[in-house]
Amino acid sequence: MMKRALFLLPLSAAASLSLAACASAQNGVAPSLAKRPVEGRFDVAPPAVVVAPPGPLPADLAGRLARWEADGAAGQQGFAAERDSTAALVSAAAGAPVASERWVVAQQAISRLIATRAPLTGALADIDRLYLERSVDEAIDGLPDIYALRDRLADLVSTQDAVIEALSSQLPGQ
Repeated sequence: MMKRALFLLPLSAAASLSLAACASAQNGVAPSLAKRPVEGRFDVAPPAVVVAPPGPLPADLAGRLARWEADGAAGQQGFAAERDSTAALVSAAAGAPVASERWVVAQQAISRLIATRAPLTGALADIDRLYLERSVDEAIDGLPDIYALRDRLADLVSTQDAVIEALSSQLPGQ
């Protein structure tokens, strides 16, 4: 009991010292919170930056965008043509054990379905590369057209990804 009392004595002394310090600070003059003259030096509006809007698509890129749009359409058509037969094979293999004949046939059908969209995914990769190159070079002419096509292709790829994922999830072992 005596050891505990000796231990608590320094703690109580420290607490009373800190309370005394707070009381003395309240009696003194606290610094003012008013705005100082130097604080207003930076209250100026920044100068307006004029950015020219992007111009039309350069002629050398129009043909590339048309080709990528055609590739995207071809990839979508191939995917749509293969999707129903793949879905039928996956449904037939839904209860089949892993590595059985029906399961392997369904996996191969999914692989063919993925392969049919190669023109679309290739076009998306090419247009992504172009968009990044032109952004880095600060060549903004035609960027709205490039981005609009990129957005359409990305939506198609995203929709196809969802179909492939849904079909793959129906097979055991996935």
